[in-house]
Amino acid sequence: SLGAANSEDLAYGMGRVTALEGRAMGIHMTYAPVVDVNINPENPIINTRAVGADPGLVSRIANAFIRGAQDNGMIATAKHFPGHGDTSQDSHSLLPTIEAGLERLEKVELVPCKAAIDAGVRAVMTAHLSVPALDPTPGLPATLSAPILTGVLRGKLGFRGLIVTDALEMSGVTNAFSTEEASLLAVLAGVDQLLLPPEPAQVIAYLAGAVRDGRISLQRI
Repeated sequence: SLGAANSEDLAYGMGRVTALEGRAMGIHMTYAPVVDVNINPENPIINTRAVGADPGLVSRIANAFIRGAQDNGMIATAKHFPGHGDTSQDSHSLLPTIEAGLERLEKVELVPCKAAIDAGVRAVMTAHLSVPALDPTPGLPATLSAPILTGVLRGKLGFRGLIVTDALEMSGVTNAFSTEEASLLAVLAGVDQLLLPPEPAQVIAYLAGAVRDGRISLQRI
């Protein structure tokens, strides 16, 4: 709807109201906006959650929402890095693969991500996607990939804020990894916040053990 309206003022207003109403209830962070470029008309999960199919439009509208939220005291989260728009599969059910090459990714998927980072977005959410052009490891979601999160997001794009996983209860991760294994790999890949792991108390205990036995450095945790 915001994309169809093509109004940065409306998008800013939506971010502002989100922040004011959320903060009034004690909520300090929103897992929004979606910055995926929805170039696949058969996309079953992003579709109308996306601003549109044009990277420039997505960047402008999403950044207005980000400013509206963050100007009013709420952390905004650009999602789903490195881009969930070109898939006909749902990462809640399986691990989709983005087949695009690096050149296409840089012209489409990564454009709104870079724009959000340049605009000062304070958090970025990962995607449970296989992206061989960025990390050729078979079956490894971007959420668990150091080359994608530390190499591209931190290194290439210069992001210095919070890296948040998409929900760790989703089958895009759980089909191939245990909750504990996924949580450890995510932290090692560069993630700062683990979202919705099944059995969070077990995950906390497991990660604490991983720090004690040296698998995770105290600095990283």
